[in-house]
Amino acid sequence: MKRILMLAAIAIVSISGAFAQNTFKGTIVYSVASTGEEAMQVPEQIATAEIKVYDNKVLTSSALFLNNPFASNVLIDGHKQFVCMDLSQLMMYFSQQDIELDYSGSSKILVSNEITQQEIDSLTIPVTEGFYIEYVAGETKTIAGMNCKKAVIHAFGEDGEDHATVIWYCDEIGPDINLMFNGIKGVAMEYSINLGEGRQLTLTATEVKKGKVKEVDMLLPSGYENISTEDFTRLFEQIQEELKYLQEE
Repeated sequence: MKRILMLAAIAIVSISGAFAQNTFKGTIVYSVASTGEEAMQVPEQIATAEIKVYDNKVLTSSALFLNNPFASNVLIDGHKQFVCMDLSQLMMYFSQQDIELDYSGSSKILVSNEITQQEIDSLTIPVTEGFYIEYVAGETKTIAGMNCKKAVIHAFGEDGEDHATVIWYCDEIGPDINLMFNGIKGVAMEYSINLGEGRQLTLTATEVKKGKVKEVDMLLPSGYENISTEDFTRLFEQIQEELKYLQEE
């Protein structure tokens, strides 16, 4: 289930569309509400969020979509994803603990990933492990003034149970596939996250601000060293091992 909730996951796959590139330019604003049987306080840092869209590019610095405490920005550019990570404080902490990592690069890194055609082609094929996207024909809903369509993401746990999530998406905005939203076409406009024990959060687009976004607004901050997803995965696995070791002391 965790896999499907990783909205900005580094290595997530997606699906290609058969329609022409969208030319929408603007900002989409979201709100997050507690919608489960058990009421909960929505953390201030994720209570609101926004993304900028310029044709097939999507950029955000909102914590709700970053899905990593070290990430500061996520950029989707067609079938590519770029995530800015700042490990400065973590590296300093490890240094104070006399821990050396098998990594000598910059603490400010840019993790890049490009999906393969095989991954693109496979996402809508029904499976019983992992997940796949089912696009539901004929069901629409208006959200923030935009016509949205229904999709169901089927995610299977270790026990084989299908933890299905309904997503309302707008394919008139953004790229033909969107790694920020688990490979959904365009942009997700509404969906819920089940946190267990009767707690649920629902993210809903509340406003679509058309225009006022330029291509220069989609640039990531400078000063980040580019590394591959594979190199970052190895680095992050070692970081997790060292943190676990420190917790056990």
